[in-house]
Amino acid sequence: MSCERFFKGVFARVRSHCFSFHGSPQVEAFVVEMQDPKSGVKASDQKLNITSIPHVITGEGLLKQDVSLVKTTSPLCAFGTMLVAYGYIYPLQNHRKLVLVADSTLYRFQTPYFWPVQKWPAEDIDYAIYLAKRNIRKKGMLEPYEQEHYNNLHKWMNYKWDFIVMQATEQYKASKERKKPDRVVLDCQERAYWIVHRPPVSTLETCVCVCTFEGCCSCQPTHGPSFSFTDPVYFVKYVTTHHTHDPLLTNPVPSNPWITDNDEFWQLNMRNVDIPTKLSVERWALSFWELISDQRGRADFKLFLKKEHSGENMAFYEAAEEMRWGAATAIPEKSQFIFNTFLKPGAPRWINIDGRTMGLTVKGLDCPHRYVLDAAQTHIFLLMKKDTFYRYLKSPVYKDMQKKALVPAPHNFT
Repeated sequence: MSCERFFKGVFARVRSHCFSFHGSPQVEAFVVEMQDPKSGVKASDQKLNITSIPHVITGEGLLKQDVSLVKTTSPLCAFGTMLVAYGYIYPLQNHRKLVLVADSTLYRFQTPYFWPVQKWPAEDIDYAIYLAKRNIRKKGMLEPYEQEHYNNLHKWMNYKWDFIVMQATEQYKASKERKKPDRVVLDCQERAYWIVHRPPVSTLETCVCVCTFEGCCSCQPTHGPSFSFTDPVYFVKYVTTHHTHDPLLTNPVPSNPWITDNDEFWQLNMRNVDIPTKLSVERWALSFWELISDQRGRADFKLFLKKEHSGENMAFYEAAEEMRWGAATAIPEKSQFIFNTFLKPGAPRWINIDGRTMGLTVKGLDCPHRYVLDAAQTHIFLLMKKDTFYRYLKSPVYKDMQKKALVPAPHNFT
């Protein structure tokens, strides 16, 4: 399939409103087609400073078309800009300009690991680790907006900054073992991801593409605070994902207790019911935080951990939460209990964390405070979130609960 046919098909689907950008299988399939070495967009090696970068494309090459498509240039430009704004394609040089320019400007396709379909939450701790790693590599010479973010995160997360710097240092050392072209490409990919998810908060000239999908598009520069296409998108994504769980957006079953005298909805959704509703069980799968925020969901997850003989992870996480939010007078006693149960060599429920985090945590317990366990707790949380949680969703424990879950019928008031 030629590049012209690619864009003819895309433009037809855009005009018919068949494309939804954020995490859409259609968009992902199309981007994969564009990278086909035989029929996709032509790519070549290009010099960036003194490093040769593979698989580089140009804006002109991306929008290459025949004379019959001249009238549709603007909508295609807008479509390409959306691909850049959502992180499917990223610029190699002016990385803060999230628009597609139909000239010799250099771009690369983003690795699928960073595509919106992966739904990685852009969390502050991950961004802090990235900025700390970049600060090490640049020897303190961050860009102004990065320095501002770095300073704010350092202030907000001061109690766990040793853990953040440790993670950043380990990642930096691992990257040094790569070949230079691979290091440059990975750096560009990470920077492109965070430019989309943590855009510069400054006054920039931003190209706003207003697409009517009726054969016209106006790209007009505006002066003002920069914005990210993803900010409203994430809001829409959250609402789209959670609307069935929101009683203000979807009529709850068996009836809405806010406007009726029937309280069966409350009874079915109590904090620790024996058998939860199907809607509650489905909500557990939305994220690890949703799972452990639900008391019944956390109990089911702990049952799974017990069967896997790894219940010490959640037990430690809960003990750290109790110490953080409990009475100040109980901190010395709780810290000693946690050390003896989870951290001391040969402890009955010893947790497996890296040596440096363990060392920092144990040293901090010499003078315990509410946040002394944060680095170790974060390590355990990320371990459960990125590994154990997904195994739980595939386990017989979760699947059995899905089968047993209640599906209440709508209440009939006649």
